[in-house]
Amino acid sequence: MLIPVILSGGAGTRLWPVSRRLYPKPFMTLPDGDTLIGKTLVRALAVATPGAPVYTVTGRDYAFITRDAYAKHPEFAATRGRYLLEPSARNTAPAVIAAALKIQARHGDDALMLVLASDHLIRDVDAFKEAVARAATLAANGYLTTFGVVPTRAETGYGYVERGAAIGSEGFEVKRFVEKPDQATAARYLESGGFYWNSGMFCFRVGTLIETAAHTCADVLAATRACIDASTDEDSLVFDPERFAQIPEISIDYALMERASHRAVVPASFDWSDIGSWNALSDLVECDEVGNRCLGEAVFVGAARNYVQGGKRIIAAVGVSDLMIIDTEDALLVAHREQSQSVKHVVDALKRSQHSTTELHTTVHRPWGSYTVLEDAPDCKVKRLTVKPGQVLSLQKHYRRSEHWTVVRGTAKVRVGVDEKLLHRNESVYIPMDTLHRLENPTDDDIHLIEVQCGDYFGEDDIVRLEDRYGRC
Repeated sequence: MLIPVILSGGAGTRLWPVSRRLYPKPFMTLPDGDTLIGKTLVRALAVATPGAPVYTVTGRDYAFITRDAYAKHPEFAATRGRYLLEPSARNTAPAVIAAALKIQARHGDDALMLVLASDHLIRDVDAFKEAVARAATLAANGYLTTFGVVPTRAETGYGYVERGAAIGSEGFEVKRFVEKPDQATAARYLESGGFYWNSGMFCFRVGTLIETAAHTCADVLAATRACIDASTDEDSLVFDPERFAQIPEISIDYALMERASHRAVVPASFDWSDIGSWNALSDLVECDEVGNRCLGEAVFVGAARNYVQGGKRIIAAVGVSDLMIIDTEDALLVAHREQSQSVKHVVDALKRSQHSTTELHTTVHRPWGSYTVLEDAPDCKVKRLTVKPGQVLSLQKHYRRSEHWTVVRGTAKVRVGVDEKLLHRNESVYIPMDTLHRLENPTDDDIHLIEVQCGDYFGEDDIVRLEDRYGRC
């Protein structure tokens, strides 16, 4: 049985201001309307054994966003989904080993796990399937198998894999893994033809992986096993925070692949990109005759080789070249194309000043739906709430603000104090400070409300939850 394991944990800081911590790169809408994690799911289903589960290892904050992204693909039966939810980031070794332990418990040592990153773009699915078939053959014969991408340039931002002797027609032994090289070294690797980019995708026989981990990273294996034993386990395993924090933070490359002996690499015949910068994302958009690319509404006058991505506003670029202009409702990025990798330094600076644009968009996704901030002033805050069918907000109260809800679409069920009632379109309710209240959607359609908050503080930490179906009390 071939079981996909999708790892979804990267922040994508080089794609700020669209990628942010609570809505990172895998969930960004691409030019074709899909997401990177959605496309990863489609590839996983294309190679998985029919009926096999699909495991996703992701942050606890991303569980509902992941399910929403998967729900857009009707070929994926929700009953096949298995989720391992991390309270914090501990790199890829704990994620991969935890998935292996769960698969071993349910499907035995001979099950094969295919480890995929949620933020890679691969368009040639047929070539991907062919490479996976070769990797599965090697994994079934005890090889710890990785996928090597044939380099197209002297890239210093990726790690490399040097191939050794051929293993039949399936692949090659791994001679060594190499860290990100300098420019001259990367050029030598490219010229030699014996090196591949390390894609971060793997195929393992579960029993082989766990047996190898017992020798190369016994501390990670033991701590991960103890964490699983102490964690809640249904279709979604929520890792115990204290035990999870005790697992060493290390990548699967360092913990396992670089220390193991029985390793193989399958050269990837498919196209591959990790969409790691705005330059990479802009390549997905068609250009005009002078190299300008646009996603949204833009006007170019005497401009060339620019990438513009906008939202509600029209963007005019006049007499400029080689720029990236990324406009969102609360942040604007203007950068030279050659400096696309430096965007992460902007995020670092914003984090040091604790700026909210590293965390949230003006539209914030929640398990029950989403809210959009329409105004944020010292004396009031205005939001538009969208509540999905059958969903309910927590039973809560606030000490420093009152709220006023007005329904603009649908029918809402509200509780204020001990009273409950239905609110229809254009009806409203007032919630005083320090009063228990709850909002619910009892219908089959989204409901929309305008929420006006009045007080002297509007932070999310002024929410006191008494009951919550999403475990946030």
